[in-house]
Amino acid sequence: MAAANSNYWEDLRKQARQLENELDLKLVSFSKLCTSYSSSRDGRRGDSSDTTPLLNNSTQDRMFETMSVEIEQLLAKLTGINDKMAEYASTPGVTSLNAALMHTLQRHRDILQDYTHEFHKTKSNFLAIREREDLLGSVRKDIETYKSGSGVNNRRTELFLKEHEHLRNSDRLIEDTISIAMATKENMTSQRGVLKSIQSRVNTLASILLVLLQRRNRFPAINSLIQRINLRKRRDSLILGGVIGICTILLLLYAFH
Repeated sequence: MAAANSNYWEDLRKQARQLENELDLKLVSFSKLCTSYSSSRDGRRGDSSDTTPLLNNSTQDRMFETMSVEIEQLLAKLTGINDKMAEYASTPGVTSLNAALMHTLQRHRDILQDYTHEFHKTKSNFLAIREREDLLGSVRKDIETYKSGSGVNNRRTELFLKEHEHLRNSDRLIEDTISIAMATKENMTSQRGVLKSIQSRVNTLASILLVLLQRRNRFPAINSLIQRINLRKRRDSLILGGVIGICTILLLLYAFH
């Protein structure tokens, strides 16, 4: 019974090591495929004059899909072998006889986990590169289509029309500015003439007042005459104000009664 169990364990270990070796080779080839795919895409992107698609793009995509399926199948088989080894190691009496089984099982589990992580990482990188390149390819295709068609002429015509409109707007603004400047100049000229006329009138009035003051100081009789005239004007103003006030009062009384 012990010999049979030992042979069963060894068979599982051989299968696990064989699958691990196959996975290791597959993962190396898979990683090289992804690297060559990225390099070919970068080379094409660096040569902007090359507008023809690469001949091996579809081949690389098919190889990627095929190798992905093969690696996933190998990982599934290795997972099944590890499960059988775990089931054997958990059999009562086996662990107590050989504790190294658990260490071996853990080592195979770690290898499986590393291979799984490496596979998913490489696959994700490949898919990200392909998705990015597909997007850039569609953009480049749209640009080439736009350049090869009538889009360039339409774009140039649109730019010329916009530039012409800008020039017209600039000319209109310049004309408005010149008109405002001319109107301002005319207003300032007219104000200058008004100020000159006011200044001349003030000078004339000052001269007249100066002459009157000089004459007033020379003839005292004229001063007394002027004072009498002013007194009479004040008296007449008072009389006229009194008459107006009395008439107003009488009209108010009449209106109320």
